Formats: sequence, structure tokens, C-alpha cells
Amino acid sequence: MLSLIGLLGGLALLIVLTMRGMSLFVATPLCALLVALTSGIALLPPLAAEDGVNLVGQYMSGFTGFIAAWFFIFLLGSLFGKLMESSGGAESVAHWIVARLGSARAALAVVLACAVLTYGGVSLFVVAFSVYPMALALFRDADLPRRFIPATMAFGSVTFTMTSAGSPEIQNWIPVEFLGTSPLAAWQASLVVAIFMAATGYVWLKWMLDRAVARGESFEARDFDPASGRGDLPHPALAAVPLLVVLGISFTTHDALGTSALIVALLAGCLAAAAINLRHLHAPGEALAEGGTGALIAIGNTAAVVGFGTVAKAAPAFETAVDWVTHLPGNGLVSAAIAVSAIAAMTGSASGGQAIALPILGPHYIDQGVDPDQLHRVVAISSGALDSLPHNGYVVTTIRAICGETHAAAYPAMGALTVVVPLAGLVLCLGLFAIGL
Repeated sequence: MLSLIGLLGGLALLIVLTMRGMSLFVATPLCALLVALTSGIALLPPLAAEDGVNLVGQYMSGFTGFIAAWFFIFLLGSLFGKLMESSGGAESVAHWIVARLGSARAALAVVLACAVLTYGGVSLFVVAFSVYPMALALFRDADLPRRFIPATMAFGSVTFTMTSAGSPEIQNWIPVEFLGTSPLAAWQASLVVAIFMAATGYVWLKWMLDRAVARGESFEARDFDPASGRGDLPHPALAAVPLLVVLGISFTTHDALGTSALIVALLAGCLAAAAINLRHLHAPGEALAEGGTGALIAIGNTAAVVGFGTVAKAAPAFETAVDWVTHLPGNGLVSAAIAVSAIAAMTGSASGGQAIALPILGPHYIDQGVDPDQLHRVVAISSGALDSLPHNGYVVTTIRAICGETHAAAYPAMGALTVVVPLAGLVLCLGLFAIGL
């Protein structure tokens, strides 16, 4: 019981501290310490029992493991975004979109750009790095409050695309390994849910933006923003080539190279952005330096959250909680949805929630006669809801490191679109399966 109180207390404290703007490099070890003290986990390696579990070791294994796996993707993604910004390519594409869609649809343009890249196989973090310069230019041209940029990008990335049938994102592929299904599992219901989430979320986003503008909010320029209104912007067609290069290479090499495809795609995108727009680059050395620094901040924040999650998973209460939620009575699909959602919330990770729950849920529910395709889709969609609480690594990176916003300003809209909307989509999905779709 004490371990459970510490686990839930540590998670709640992390959410509160994150919302209040405390550095994650301070907040996550502090909350991990609370979990360790209430769970009987040794604080230092020399004090560990025979199993070797200790606070410092667990935290740092999660922290360094994430950096080892993702550093080059974060670095190249940050550099790509900076090169698109420095060359004026992002602003050129933004002007072209506004000229055709109108400034009133600037948010829609950002959502569509993120959706295309996400469904094309580009990592969620890379999508945020890549689209932000264009999103900034679009919101500036439309005079929309910039605090909605994180929510707009997240809505296009982690809702109706990430967990839909056919998506190349890992959240749609993990169930394949455990359930023997395909990425197109239950595509009919998935299509209905995706359309529902896209339409409902966009209407809600537009309503929030309109209310903010009616209250007098507008775009607020900052000293570190790239200069707008440049007269030497590249042609929109040329400016879009690097984005197409990233999308094309990641899509065509994803099956063969896996995550490494993003390294190749982003490197090619960086070279294309520099070569095609060479004469338009402003202070390229400064852009590269800022890109490198931004990558370190972004991956450090995310790795800190992963470090906390690694300590939380070592707590006895975590195993007990997982065992409880994965053995809930009643309808198998509903129980699976609750289990995956709860574990994703505790770990702050959609893929983490699936990877922990599926080895237990898969055999258990399939033996009970639950349709594997339906289970696949329910698990995928449910993993993408409560994972987006304030301490989620993608949420932290997008709000703080990429967009330079605070949780207090940006998270309410992001939470509405990435938690509430997917939960509504999950309920709809369960309802569709209940009536036999």
C-alpha cells in the first residue's frame, strides 16, 4: 500500500511540477526519489540488494538508454527544422498555403502537414521539429495566438493518424507482434473513428482559437523568432522539396531500416535544404549551433521523463497495478482499453503501455475468444489517450523545447485535443465493435 501511494503520489507530483514549469532535470529525480523511498528501492548502487535495483541505476539506465536510441534522430530533426527556418523555406511554404487556403485556415494547414508526415512514417518528434518553423510562420501571418501551436501540431500527429489502421507509427505496429494481426486490423472501424477524431478535434481547435481571438489574443513576436517578411524567400516548390525528401525516404525505407530510416531521411533532408536554398541561408553557422543546442534540450527533457518511468516500473506497486488492471472482469475489449490506458498514463508512453500490457493481455483475451483485429485496434487507440498527460515526453518536448511555451499556457488546449478527443474516439470504437462493425 505504501508503495502504491508513493507511485501515485510521485506521478501526481510530477504532473503538478511540470505544469508549474519546474525543470524536468530537477522534477523527475525528485519524484523518482519519492517512489524509491516508499517502495524500498535502494538509493545508491552500493546499497542495492542482490537484484541490483537502485534509484540511481534505474533512473540513469532509462535516461541514457533513451538518448542512445534517439540522439541522432533528435539532432538531425532539430537541424532540419533550423535549416528550413534559416533558408526561409518554411516561411515560403507558409505563404503559399495561406494564399490558397486563407489565413482563417492556418491551423488546418498545420494539422494537415503533421498528419501527412506522421502517416508517411516520420517520427512524431521529427514531425514537431520539421513543422514548427512553418507553423510559426502560418500563425504569424494569420495573427493567431502562438500558445496554440503545440496543440495544433500534436492534434495532427498523435490522434487520428498515429493509432489508425495502416499507420507506420510504432503504436500501430506493436500489437502485430503480440496478436499476429496486420497494421490494417479492423480498418473499417478505424476509419470511422479517425474521421470522428479529425472532425471533432478540428472543430474544437477552431472554437478555442476563435474564442482566444475574440478575447483580444493575437500573435506575440519574440526576440528569438526568425525574421519575417524577408524579400529573398525561395520559390515554394523548391522550399517544399526537403520536406518531400524526408517523407519519401522515410516511407520507402521504413520496412528495411526501421527507425534508422529516419536518420537517412533527415540527413538527406538537411542536405537538400542546404543545397537547394543555399543562397537564401541566413547565418547557417548560427542555425546549426542553435539546432544542436535545441536537440540536447529536447532529448534531455524527454530522457528525464523516461528515467522517472524506469524507476516507477521497478516499484512493487507498479507490478501489482499492472496485474490488477490486466485482469479486470467483464468485456475483454473494455478491460484491455482500461488496462492499456492506465499503464500508458503511469509510464507517460503509448508504446510503453502497449509493450507492458500486451504480453499479458494478448494470450489472455484471445483464449477467451476476443477477436484479435478488434483487440489490436482497441489497444492502439487506447494507448494514445492518457499517455498525453503533462509529463509525457513528446508533450514536454513540443511545448517547452521546440515551441518555447509553458505548460500553463499551452497544455489546456493540447490536453483537450490529445486526451479528451482520443478517449471519445475509444468509446466510439468500442461502441462500433459492440454493434458488430
